[in-house]
Parts: sequence; structure tokens; C-alpha cells
Amino acid sequence: MIGWIILAVVILLVIVVIGLYNSLVQARIKVDNAWSQIDVQLQRRFDLIPNFVETVKGYMQHESETFEKITKLRTSWANTQSVSEKAKLDNELSNSLKTIMAVSENYPDLKANQNFSELSEELRNTENKISFSRQFYNDTVTMYNTKLQVVPSNIIAGMFHFTPRELFKTESEEARKNVKVDFGKNA
Repeated sequence: MIGWIILAVVILLVIVVIGLYNSLVQARIKVDNAWSQIDVQLQRRFDLIPNFVETVKGYMQHESETFEKITKLRTSWANTQSVSEKAKLDNELSNSLKTIMAVSENYPDLKANQNFSELSEELRNTENKISFSRQFYNDTVTMYNTKLQVVPSNIIAGMFHFTPRELFKTESEEARKNVKVDFGKNA
């Protein structure tokens, strides 16, 4: 009789371990999927940028520094792998795009340009998708990281070397501030 009880307990423990392990694997896969959704939207934005920059360039010659920065950021994007590095590049690019959008208010001909209007709308839509994807990613990472820390799944996570994931966040106080635009620079 005791042998059957021990066997039942062992089988129950194996089932619990398998269940917890599978739960952790599913959570990790959800995090990876959430990250890929951010990556897809950020890549979409980077793909729209060359057309946007070319449309705007003719109107804003004095913003060449901003255009060069955007080009460098786009190049850096391809060489970046970590969440924190991509978050930093994303913040820098967002600030540059905000500057261009704010400066474009000074150019009625540019605002009336159909390409500019369409590209601006595409970028706004993409920014909204990026924002949603970031939020979804951070929620998914938080759930995953929580599973890594609560009992009993933390025991299984430690046994199978599950590691916490980084949240997608703004790196600096400067990136949280509104962009200041100086209209005093005239070409």
C-alpha cells in the first residue's frame, strides 16, 4: 500500500513539474512573439523613413543634421540585437521624427504635399502600432518574469535555466521630455 502511495506522489510530482515547465516555455514563447511584433513595426517604420526623408528634404535644407542622424540610426538598427539597444535607437528616432513633424508646420507647401500627407499618416499609424506592441511586450515580459519568481515555478525555472527578459523602456529622462523645436534657424 505504501508503495502505491509513493508511486502516486512521484507521478503527481512529475505531472506538476511537466505542467510548470510547459507553462514557462509557453510564457517565453509569448515574450519572443511580442518582441517580434515590436521588431516588425519598428522595421516598418525604418522602411518608411527613406521615402519620408526624401519628401521632406527639398523643403527643409537646414534640417540636414536631423536627416543625417536618421540615416545613421537606420544603419545602426540593422546591427543591433538587444532589447535595450533597440529601445535606445527607437527613442532617438522618435525624437528625430517629432522634430521633423514639428518643423514641417512652418512649411505650408510641404504640408499640402500628397506624399508628405500619406507618409505622415503611415508613420502615425505605425507609431500607434509600435506603442501598442511595446505595451503588449512589456505586459508579456512582466507575466513571464513573475512566473520566474513565484513558487513553485521559480524552482523549475532555476532547474532549467530560464532567465528574466528586459522590459522595453525609455533609457533617459531626456527621452521622456517633449521635443523643443527652434524655429529661429532659417536656411
